[in-house]
Amino acid sequence: MLRGGDRVLVAVSGGPDSVTLLDVLGGLRASLGFVVSVAHVHHDLRPEADDEAEVVCRLCERLGVACHVERVAVKRAPPWEGLEAEGRRARHGALERVARAVGASRIATGHTADDQAETVLMRLLQGAGPRGLGGIAPVRGLLISPLIESRRVEIIDHLRVRGLPWVEDASNRDARFLRNRIRHDLLPFMAERIGAPVVEALCRSAAAARALVAELEARARGDLDRLATRDAAGFTLDVAALAAGPVELGAEILRQAAAALGETRPLRGPAQRAIRALLSGAPRRRAVRLGGLVAERSGRRLRVGPVALPALSTRAWAPPGALDLPEIGQRLTASIVPRGSDYVIPREPQRAAFDADALPPTLTVRARRRGDVFSPFGAPASGPPAVRRLKSFLIDAGVPRWQRPRTPLVEAGAEIIWVAGVRRGGSAPVTETTTRVLELTLQRG
Repeated sequence: MLRGGDRVLVAVSGGPDSVTLLDVLGGLRASLGFVVSVAHVHHDLRPEADDEAEVVCRLCERLGVACHVERVAVKRAPPWEGLEAEGRRARHGALERVARAVGASRIATGHTADDQAETVLMRLLQGAGPRGLGGIAPVRGLLISPLIESRRVEIIDHLRVRGLPWVEDASNRDARFLRNRIRHDLLPFMAERIGAPVVEALCRSAAAARALVAELEARARGDLDRLATRDAAGFTLDVAALAAGPVELGAEILRQAAAALGETRPLRGPAQRAIRALLSGAPRRRAVRLGGLVAERSGRRLRVGPVALPALSTRAWAPPGALDLPEIGQRLTASIVPRGSDYVIPREPQRAAFDADALPPTLTVRARRRGDVFSPFGAPASGPPAVRRLKSFLIDAGVPRWQRPRTPLVEAGAEIIWVAGVRRGGSAPVTETTTRVLELTLQRG
């Protein structure tokens, strides 16, 4: 959790757990070289909040520790997840701000084994899966919980022996909150009727669940690296490759993709079920929101990435040379080469060759428009060229839904001569009479 010389920010509410944590870490400063600071988050929700902040400030002064009081406004407007959840979100945001300001590498919270047991039982009653039943991880990003294996009764004994003051939050006895009913009613009832160390048993179960999830996450990260491609649209995966493994592994790969893009907030039950549905044989067409990202499927492809992708702008282009398309993370390059007897026409979709003298000096690069048509190369030798709706062509070519508005179209006059990276059109073919060849290439830029 901590190494000698670390700068740690201790979250101190004034309650017994956080006061004990501050006392313990403060006592280790000299021997381990910690730099300890305190953050007290003032939620401004209760009349006694000012008095609690004063208690924390006096305690920090007594222990010789810098104290930062951070006032927050807890969200009250929709979308709203409840007072506890919104207060926790505001609190964590405040702690992270103070940590950045003081240069802390860790934020220490006062969670105990009793908190762990309450969390596991609460999530069990809410129908959580293995990740939720893992409870409070001792280390989770910046956050650490050094007292996570200590019992609350030990905390109170420590404070009394040390003669340290603490405050009791009246809301901790408010029966409207499920955690309080579990703490004051359900856990004592279970301990009395079962006659076993219930808290310790629940903590062992949480540790087992976390170990299981950690193994699943590690495998999913490896599979994400192996199976996915990443570009400006996010991560793209082949559905068949995901479906070849267990559904739980496939869902975890999608969660790891979201985490790699910066979205680490826990997913609610509906989102968990929705990402599994994306992997099914009859997937939903609507995208699944993953916080600030989406997961969506189109044909055999599945994307995890930004909600809105930048549109491709229209550009005039006079080859040869390069044309950067930063909004889609790609680049077009063009070169004019003589057609010798040994010239080989490129066949890969990222390259296309045209008779340079059959094209105008300036081309247009744009996104598709409603009503676009396209005459793909390879139409019947006799009769008029095969003209297709561009939308139908892109669908048949397997271009995912999110990539269709971002696929560059190279246009000569009013005709699409190349759907870049997919297929060239029938215009300006390289023939025996061609003397100069215009080669176009689409690259990831």
